[in-house]
Amino acid sequence: MSAQDELPLALRAAYLTLHRLSDARFAEFGVTADQFVLLATLARGQALTQRELAVRMTSDPSTVRAMLVLLEKSQLVKRDTHPTDARARTVCLTAAGRRVFQQLWKAGDSLRASMIQSLQPGEAELLVDFLRRLSSSLNSERLTEDPPTINTAVEVRT
Repeated sequence: MSAQDELPLALRAAYLTLHRLSDARFAEFGVTADQFVLLATLARGQALTQRELAVRMTSDPSTVRAMLVLLEKSQLVKRDTHPTDARARTVCLTAAGRRVFQQLWKAGDSLRASMIQSLQPGEAELLVDFLRRLSSSLNSERLTEDPPTINTAVEVRT
């Protein structure tokens, strides 16, 4: 197979492996790998609207909302009405959320170290750049393609 053929498969394999290992590491904290991404995004700074959070996570807004409901029940995040837009909600980490995030970050230390150790000096920065360009390219492709047509006809067999 060519690199063109292998690239999507290799990306998928790396992602699924990281996701599976992260889920296992975070299970003792009652947090999934996807929820970790949400907490990590919020840990970078100020409160975000749910929409901003979904964009920064490259996730679907309804998926983010479902995660927020669970994390709010666990008292790791807090949602409030946006100060200038009553239709929007802002989200931030609670003090407990910050503590759990720090524990999760520490639990992932060996995974991150393993990834870095598998690369030559300077390759991590290149890989991050390559992955960002791939993501940007695929996102622009998604925005320019026609939406798939859905066949709503139902075939009845007798």
